Amino acid sequence: MKVAFRSLILVFSLAIMSCGGKEEKKKEGFSVERSKTSEKAVEIAPASDLAPASERVELSNKGVGPVTAITLDAEIDQDLAKKGEEVYNQMCLACHRVGKKFIGPAPNGILDRRSPEWVMNMILDPEGMVKNDPLAKDLLQEFNGAPMANQGLTQEQARSVVEFFRTLK
Repeated sequence: MKVAFRSLILVFSLAIMSCGGKEEKKKEGFSVERSKTSEKAVEIAPASDLAPASERVELSNKGVGPVTAITLDAEIDQDLAKKGEEVYNQMCLACHRVGKKFIGPAPNGILDRRSPEWVMNMILDPEGMVKNDPLAKDLLQEFNGAPMANQGLTQEQARSVVEFFRTLK
C-alpha cells in the first residue's frame, strides 16, 4: 500500500510540475496580434475601384434618364456656354466649386471623365441616376450621402451647363 501511495504522490507531483512554469507577462498599452493570410484568400480590387468615384473615368456610361445621345461640336459655342455659366452660378454654385471638391464634385474636367449624356442625365434626374446608375451611387457614397438636388432644369438649360463645363479645364 505504501508503494501505491508513493506512486500516486509521484504521479500527482509530476502532473503539477508539468502544468506550471509558464508566466504570461502583461504588456503595456494596446496591441493586436495578426496572422498572415494566404495569397488565395486575398482579393485584389480592380484599379478603377481603388480610385474615388469623382476621379474615375467612365466615358462609355451614358447614365439613366431622358438623354441618350448628344453631339458636341468641335468648337465651343461661346453664347451657349455663357448661358450655361449663368445657370451654373444661379443653380449649382451652392454645392459645386470650380477647381475643388465641395459638397459635390468639382465640375472642371468632368467631360474628360464622363460622357456628356451622363452629365446631362445627372443634372436632369439626379434621383433616378442615384437609384439606377452604379457610378452615381458611388458618388453619393463618396460625398457622404449628400444627394444632388433636382433643380428642375430644362434640357436646354442642362445642355448649356454642359457647354459651360467644356470651357473649364
